[in-house]
Amino acid sequence: MDSLFPTKPIITGSLVQLRPFTEADIECMGPILADPELIKLTGSANTTEEIKKAVPALDERTLEWYRTREEQTDRLDLAIIDLSNDQCVGEAVLNAWSPADRSCNYRILIGPEGRGRGFGSEATSLVIDYAFENTNLNRISLDVLAFNPRARRAYEKAGFLYEGTSREAFRFDGEYIDDVLMAILRSDWKRKSSRN
Repeated sequence: MDSLFPTKPIITGSLVQLRPFTEADIECMGPILADPELIKLTGSANTTEEIKKAVPALDERTLEWYRTREEQTDRLDLAIIDLSNDQCVGEAVLNAWSPADRSCNYRILIGPEGRGRGFGSEATSLVIDYAFENTNLNRISLDVLAFNPRARRAYEKAGFLYEGTSREAFRFDGEYIDDVLMAILRSDWKRKSSRN
C-alpha cells in the first residue's frame, strides 16, 4: 500500500462536517492558529511572550501548505466545519503514517468559536471510525499536554487509552509540563463499536 488516503472524504456528523480544505476554510485558519489558548494548549509556543507575537493572517508558506493537503495521500487533513453556520472552526489530522507498522498519529485543534460545544469529541470519533473502516491501520496514537484535560477527556470519549507519561517533556513560561501518551488500537475500536 503506497497511499493511505488516495481520496479525501467528506464525513458528516450531527454537529460537524469534516471535509478537505476550501479557500474559505483556509482563510478561517489564520485567526484560529493565532488564538492564544490554542497556541498554549497545543504546545506551539514556550512562553506567553511568544504567544503575544501571533498574527491572525497566514503567511504564503502556510497558505500553500493548506492548499496542498488534498494532494498528500500519506495523511489526512480535514477542516472541521460547524454545521450550524458552515464555518471552519479547526482541523483534524492523521499523519506520521508508518506503513510497516500500520500506525499513524492523530491531532486536532479547534478555535474559540468551536470550543465547549462537543465538536472535538465528535470530530475525533468521526476520524477514528473513518480510519478503521477504510484503511488497514491498526494503531492511532497521540500525545496531549497535561495542562489540557478537556482534550484528554475528548480523546478518552472517542476510545483512546492512556499509555504513559513523558515527564516534564514541555516547558511553558519556565514551568515543566508532562506529555500524556494515548492510543487506540483496531481491537479497542471494535470493542467500543460493538458496545454502541
